[in-house]
Amino acid sequence: MLRSLYSGISGLSVHQQKMDVTANNIANVNSVGFKTSQTIFEDTLSQMVRAGGAPGADTGGTNPAQVGLGVRMAGISTNFGQGAAQTTGRTTDLMIQGDGFMVVRNGGEDVYTRAGSFSFDAAGVLVSPDGNPVRGWNTTSGAIDDTAPLEDVHLPAGVTLQSYSISQDGSLIGVYPDGTKQAFGRVALANFTNPGGLEKVGNSLYRTSVNSGEAQIGTAGGGGRGTVQSGALEMSNVDLAQEFTNLIVAQRGFQANTKVISTSDELLNDLVNLKR
Repeated sequence: MLRSLYSGISGLSVHQQKMDVTANNIANVNSVGFKTSQTIFEDTLSQMVRAGGAPGADTGGTNPAQVGLGVRMAGISTNFGQGAAQTTGRTTDLMIQGDGFMVVRNGGEDVYTRAGSFSFDAAGVLVSPDGNPVRGWNTTSGAIDDTAPLEDVHLPAGVTLQSYSISQDGSLIGVYPDGTKQAFGRVALANFTNPGGLEKVGNSLYRTSVNSGEAQIGTAGGGGRGTVQSGALEMSNVDLAQEFTNLIVAQRGFQANTKVISTSDELLNDLVNLKR
């Protein structure tokens, strides 16, 4: 009976964690670039009651008899499936169609995001709403070297551009007063061998971990990286119908485990009262 109590407690714990993950998904249903998470359960160690026996000359074999000792959280995985597109009409709003992440500088560290709500600041640097500079390459000649070290993408100094646009490969194309066009920068994209191994750091940002692999930096549309769509944002990929179903599953699982604990307690109470 003590085993059933501890199994019930473990069930309460993991279903509470499932509820926490589901609540976070629902809270971020309108967060730009948010990727939903899901919980994975697995059983814990089992106590051997009787070992299995091999077949003999006159007897058949017997299977092992084991009693499980509860459940544990095997992991929390992230679903990097494509979210729906929302048209904004802002040139600096960028959405990735396909795989990959945009690179931004957070302090002294390059981190990665699918949330492409950018704008130019007073210094002409392309930044996120939190002020993180977008990383890529700049040029004054129109020829962009995407093998060079990353730098903060910015408007060309000392030029009054008439307008600009962003192409599918992430190039920022400036239109000068005389009507000529020239690329003055390009937004870099990164992809990973195992995106699920990335570590969430808040503000829709990710950093590399020992299991994500190194960032493979390059131009959009190449090396397995998706293309860039200007004037649109990728919305959260949360499926509300699925998440509400997960709420019910978590609630019922929690209730079932509380019933196991209360029933085990009643059995123990009956055992204690046998002497009366």
